[in-house]
Amino acid sequence: MHEATVMVAPERTGVANGTSDSAKWQRLDDVASRVLDVTLAVTALIILAPLMAIVAAVIYILDPGPVIFAHQRIGRGGRSFPCLKFRSMVVDADARLRHLLETSPEARAEWERDHKLRDDPRVIGIGRFLRKTSLDELPQLWNVVRGDMSLVGPRPIVVGEISRYGRYFEHYCAVRPGITGLWQVGGRNDVSYRRRVAYDVTYSRARSCAMNVKIIAYTVPSVLFQRGSY
Repeated sequence: MHEATVMVAPERTGVANGTSDSAKWQRLDDVASRVLDVTLAVTALIILAPLMAIVAAVIYILDPGPVIFAHQRIGRGGRSFPCLKFRSMVVDADARLRHLLETSPEARAEWERDHKLRDDPRVIGIGRFLRKTSLDELPQLWNVVRGDMSLVGPRPIVVGEISRYGRYFEHYCAVRPGITGLWQVGGRNDVSYRRRVAYDVTYSRARSCAMNVKIIAYTVPSVLFQRGSY
């Protein structure tokens, strides 16, 4: 490596400049993506405020308790943050999950495979509707404004999912998790966990503001047709 560097010094300088230019354009693109995030998130919060108030009221009436659920997730750089959602489960969901996994081998196997349950007994009546329509994720617009999340990125994971990423966890940590992303428009829960990790790595390596705009556009029909949602 040292010999080659001496022999092609002019080209090395060119490569360095090329790398520097690439990094500069990536930084500019990241700034553009952040501006897009904040602009769309604030606009959506203003427009959807009445709908969010109705959803909160219905949740409280049908299942009294907190209407917003803050769950610790892993964000950019491996930092933990409270990911906000409208509550779609019973108040003691964690305790019920532990009991279910201890008593049901089928549920435990499904949880270990997908970190999700198709027929989750913890979900309240309106919760299934909220999940299918993705209305439960509207509070995450505030996470976007705060900078915890982006509109587009990997689905935010919990500590227990880190091992599923293995050596690819660094790619997940390189970007902010998103409300939507390649996983969401690619089939959501119908996609295997391994494919989901591949989506996240692909996005981390190829992300751009233009790519984010395309994914946001593809998200609309995915939500309307409830592809892979449960």
